[in-house]
Amino acid sequence: MTILCVRFQLPPMYEAALPQLLGLLEEFTPVVEALPPDGALVDLRGAERYFGRGAVELASVIRVRALAHHGVDCVIGAGPGPMLARMALAEAAPGVTCAVPGDPEAVAEFLAERPVAALPGIGTATARTLCEYGLDTLGRVAAAPLSTLQRLVGAKAGRELHEKANGVDRGRVAPNAVSFPHSRLRSSGGTPILAAERPFTRDELDPDRHRRALLSAAGELGARLRALGKVCRTLTLTVRYADLPRSRTGSSGGTPISTTRSRTLKEPTAHSAALTKTAYGMYEALGLQRARVRAVTLRAEGLGPAEQASYQLTFDPVDEKIRRIEEVADRARAKFGPRAVMPGTLAA
Repeated sequence: MTILCVRFQLPPMYEAALPQLLGLLEEFTPVVEALPPDGALVDLRGAERYFGRGAVELASVIRVRALAHHGVDCVIGAGPGPMLARMALAEAAPGVTCAVPGDPEAVAEFLAERPVAALPGIGTATARTLCEYGLDTLGRVAAAPLSTLQRLVGAKAGRELHEKANGVDRGRVAPNAVSFPHSRLRSSGGTPILAAERPFTRDELDPDRHRRALLSAAGELGARLRALGKVCRTLTLTVRYADLPRSRTGSSGGTPISTTRSRTLKEPTAHSAALTKTAYGMYEALGLQRARVRAVTLRAEGLGPAEQASYQLTFDPVDEKIRRIEEVADRARAKFGPRAVMPGTLAA
């Protein structure tokens, strides 16, 4: 076991602490691949020899240091490759590292009874197709002829699926930039954007939970914009609904599976309160009522340098106080950890 998949248990709106936690991992090995918003892959092949300890022992040290220095617990999976480490992570619990041994028989036993959807890279449509033909577990997929899998999902995808189901892990840990803002910066049509997604563990009907997710996502975007020294001009909300039963032709009866709305802000901002107010406004305008929501996503678009943005002067002491509190809270979280300051609604 030389690969760890680590997921830090960060509150959603405090994922800006990830770079500090990645720095902790780099104290053990330089081969660290950030998996924003809250995780990383760690290659410990050199570290095991250097420290004279196995991956599971090093995982325990990492957990203790994350708690001691940052007040953040983590969940860790270990395996001989990135794919198996990711799958082990899904079975892990706080305080205990789930490890997949490296020998082929142990790998086959670990994979055999797991559903095909548990395999990284297998989407909902592919899993549905395989299950329709009785290939609902990785053990059955591994036993199926390669030609059968290729007819079902395509030549290249079928070959990769056959290898993965048989425990062949060709993935590697690719070190990337550990700077939070750059690792989370995306682009759309050449224009940089920031995005924050909040999936629900089950299809959510409660509007209060929808609003809490929006509060969390807006707070994250605000923190990331301020860390970047940026402001945004436009906020976009996407609400993804529960999957609907589809016909054999793939039609869902014309009902949309997601709704997207955009709103231009009165002035460019990185102020979390302003982003939250705008997000709430777009959500209320949708009139979802009893909609079964699977995830909400906020995107900050039209990014520009904060120092070049113009602001409407205000003599409102409350607004000025809120902005000062926001600055102090950012410094407190940077120094004492992501849980140091958080809205009471999200702490409940």
